[in-house]
Amino acid sequence: MLLGLGLFGAAARAEQPVNPNSPPNEFVQTVGNNALEALKQSAKARQGDLAEINQLVDKYLLPYVDLTKTTRLAAGRYWRQATPQQQQQLVQAFKGTLIRTYSGALSKVTSQTSLSIAPFRGDPKADDVVVHSQFSRGNAPAVGVDYRLEKTPQGWKIYDLNVEGIWLIQNYRNQFSEQISQNGIDGLIQALNQRNR
Repeated sequence: MLLGLGLFGAAARAEQPVNPNSPPNEFVQTVGNNALEALKQSAKARQGDLAEINQLVDKYLLPYVDLTKTTRLAAGRYWRQATPQQQQQLVQAFKGTLIRTYSGALSKVTSQTSLSIAPFRGDPKADDVVVHSQFSRGNAPAVGVDYRLEKTPQGWKIYDLNVEGIWLIQNYRNQFSEQISQNGIDGLIQALNQRNR
């Protein structure tokens, strides 16, 4: 009975509204907290169900990511060589890769996992900023995660991520470049889609 009440109380906790025009550190904190709470409240996610985690990532994180910019920067000089249709297909294929990337990291979330955002020390009027954070997971060492954000007409959007010193875009740019030089842009799209299955 008490267990049931505890679960009801957790499920009843409302997600915080995300204000993309709030200070960047507050924006990242709200997005991160909403995603963590959703993962903690999902029994399937806590059991490591990747399909469930993928759905939660798609719902709680990806709306605040500028997928086109992330893909364009990862593709580098090859982006301009792609047709508009190839660009669109590449964004969709890379979206699946990003969901898998986020899901892999978030599959280890426990009830003790928390996100702490460092105070923002950048220029509050800047259009491109980095927000520093730490993921704490109970007894495990904390993991440093930095978010690169751009101010868009819709507010802040995340477009790059640094986990323990490795920037996502830089990491994928090397892989994309190698794949495109061997098999072209269509080959890269095909390779990403195969991995996303």
